[in-house]
Amino acid sequence: MTSSGTFRPSDAAIQAAADVSRETLGGGEDTPLARAAAEAVLSAAGGRSSRPLPHPDKTRVLTVSNQKGGVGKTTSTVNLAAALAFLGQRVLVIDLDPQGNASTALGIPHHEEIVSIYDVLLRDLPLSDAVVPVASVPRLFGVPATLDLSGAEIELVPLVARETRLKRALDTFLAQSTDRFDFVFIDCPPSLGLLTVNALVAAEEVLIPIQCEYYALEGVSQLVRTVEMIRSHLNPVLSISTVLLTMHDARTRLSSEVAAEVRAHFGDRVLPTAIPRSVRVSEAPSFQQTVLTYDPGSTGAVGYVQAAREMALQ
Repeated sequence: MTSSGTFRPSDAAIQAAADVSRETLGGGEDTPLARAAAEAVLSAAGGRSSRPLPHPDKTRVLTVSNQKGGVGKTTSTVNLAAALAFLGQRVLVIDLDPQGNASTALGIPHHEEIVSIYDVLLRDLPLSDAVVPVASVPRLFGVPATLDLSGAEIELVPLVARETRLKRALDTFLAQSTDRFDFVFIDCPPSLGLLTVNALVAAEEVLIPIQCEYYALEGVSQLVRTVEMIRSHLNPVLSISTVLLTMHDARTRLSSEVAAEVRAHFGDRVLPTAIPRSVRVSEAPSFQQTVLTYDPGSTGAVGYVQAAREMALQ
């Protein structure tokens, strides 16, 4: 900590960050981007490089959902996934939103010619055919969404076991994967159609991003009812495990009041760290990056690293 109150990692932490970057990139490659990202991860963790993040006992599958638009759903999906990957976890992101924003943010091609989640759901291709590594983040993988997915809601209707197609594909993939994944994130469209139902059936946990603005809980009650319905009829192990506060502005009373309201409603399921409103977080997807590689030292990147650590230790 400097005299001005700004955190600066120790020399040992900086050296450890360089070691982490070489290890995670493989082959001894050591780039400024990897060093900066790893250093930011260590800084956000308080320099506690001697306390590695534990791997979960089994793969945690989380559906990230909120029917209210503009809450940071996709942004939180890709940045939490990247943060966990930088913290040593093996992570898969499944883009189930026809807009393909998660694919864009991860720098994954998602034009019509490639194998995508549409082919898995509608053509019964194995999920392994659609999984691709994220070039900028070690241990992070993605399954892209293409525009074909926009018609999937209608095309799924006449299919047998239409609500469980993603679950069967994901279960098969995880069972056959030689390297176990620690986390799987499923990014949903902002609606409660068959794609979101597939995501909720495939997961054991629901992560809800909620923005610290007016009407923060708008739409959440409908999602809670949907989760209860899915648990009653299709997936008895499903639960809302995590709530993430986003777009928090510590300068305003409104953000504090909204955060207090959400914490009163959801209790300890709300992560202690709230993601601050950050221009860097908003800019990163336009460069096909997560904020952790776009600006590792930004408040948004640090916030997502802290939130990822808290979520992994739940």
